[in-house]
Amino acid sequence: MARTTTKAPVRKKTKHSSAAPAEKSENRRQSNAERSAYFARREAAKVLRLVLQGDARRRAVGSIKSLIYSPSVKNKKATFALVCETLKHLSVIKEVLDEAEILNSKWKKQDELVYIITYDVLFGQKTLSTGDAEKFLWKRREALVSALASILKKKKLKNVQELLALYQTPDADVLKPRYVRVNTLKLDVESAQQELEKKFSVQKDDVVPDLLILPPGTDLHNHPLVMNGSIFLQGKASSMVAAALAPKPGWEVLDACSAPGNKTVQLAALMRGKGKIIACELNKERVKRLNDTIELSGASNIKVLHGDFLSLSSEDPTYSKVRAILLDPSCSGSGTASVRLDHLLPSYATGQSSNDVDDFRLNKLAAFQRKALEHALSFPSVERIVYSTCSIHEVENEAIIKSVLSLASSFGFELEAPFPQWPRRGLPVFEGSEKLLRTDPVEDREGFFIALFVRKKGEKPQTKDEKQKEILVPNVFSKFCKFMFYSQVSRARRSVPQCGCCHHET
Repeated sequence: MARTTTKAPVRKKTKHSSAAPAEKSENRRQSNAERSAYFARREAAKVLRLVLQGDARRRAVGSIKSLIYSPSVKNKKATFALVCETLKHLSVIKEVLDEAEILNSKWKKQDELVYIITYDVLFGQKTLSTGDAEKFLWKRREALVSALASILKKKKLKNVQELLALYQTPDADVLKPRYVRVNTLKLDVESAQQELEKKFSVQKDDVVPDLLILPPGTDLHNHPLVMNGSIFLQGKASSMVAAALAPKPGWEVLDACSAPGNKTVQLAALMRGKGKIIACELNKERVKRLNDTIELSGASNIKVLHGDFLSLSSEDPTYSKVRAILLDPSCSGSGTASVRLDHLLPSYATGQSSNDVDDFRLNKLAAFQRKALEHALSFPSVERIVYSTCSIHEVENEAIIKSVLSLASSFGFELEAPFPQWPRRGLPVFEGSEKLLRTDPVEDREGFFIALFVRKKGEKPQTKDEKQKEILVPNVFSKFCKFMFYSQVSRARRSVPQCGCCHHET
């Protein structure tokens, strides 16, 4: 009997069945993209809040870039784009929201998130379906678009670009090389250079040994070496500050105003992780950023001190072994305005930027800077002090140094030229100013100032009691004291008389 075989029916592929997996994949991709955008908007809103609060108070926690590229921000590229574009459109966004009158009390308390999402609604993403704030504003998209059209009509403008032009000031920034400092606590310079050369053109800097130079516009923010703390995105002028202090391995160093911490961890690298660094920072928010930076660097010899440098007693045994102090105090920031993207801040558009700082604020800053430098000079075991600012103003730079020269000399300090081969020196406003260092905002793309004080070998610093006597004696002399002093000096020049009424040696 012949065997017969029956074939199973062949199932024809339909367009529906073949498209189903692709459709699911596409939906999954869109869902992931929406979720990523949702979190990026929240991160951007947090950064924007800090930026706007700092700008309003004229005391920034950090620059736009430094806030975005802190370790706590995960999606740096998306966050950077959202913050910058929202700031660029902020005046328009505020005007549209006022015109539309759609916000209730709940959303008025979340200004920064509303600004970010409104930017996306008007100029960014096509649809927003994830998040309560997104859904609220997306449902009112027509009202927002209508308000924008109404504003253009009232101002007799053709498009949004013309409206933006009313608010914007030109970007003063210019293309500059991308500098990266190799964190030698984790990686040697040669290995870092070889890794980066796989994708980029890389050169070694001729001034700062651990600094590499990449082409302008190089985006490294998501590079593995940045993410794991092997390299830091740090400008050349900023990197020169810690290098000028040049602490030796095993030293005890005090970083007086340390956040956000790039210079602090650079000190740790220069010291090869040996010795001790006391990182002092007064601002609570900046302490958090400082700790993040230290953790990323892998430095284990840094102790963070949340407090005011001026409140530290130079006579406290805790600081008796401090041999170097880095003092980079609060300043106007006028030398790095373009680098910090200050042209995007509301204050820049209204002429209140750090480049146009008023005399009152400058004098207030200068008073603090001088007080801090005088305090740094009083630590008895200190051998080297670097004073630096990112300011172009003489009042914060040469004027501060000139005002403390006499005091510095009494403590045994003298100015020494950091990086003697560097061509740009201090303004010629006093003898010895050629030992100061400046970087130029145009030539070097950043305007920094560095002064290095070195204690002369064999010099014993005066104690505070000795200096107090030196200061007080002339002020408390009475006419009778002076009479007794000069009469006794004329009788016996060999003896040193004592004033009986004020109990001070004369």
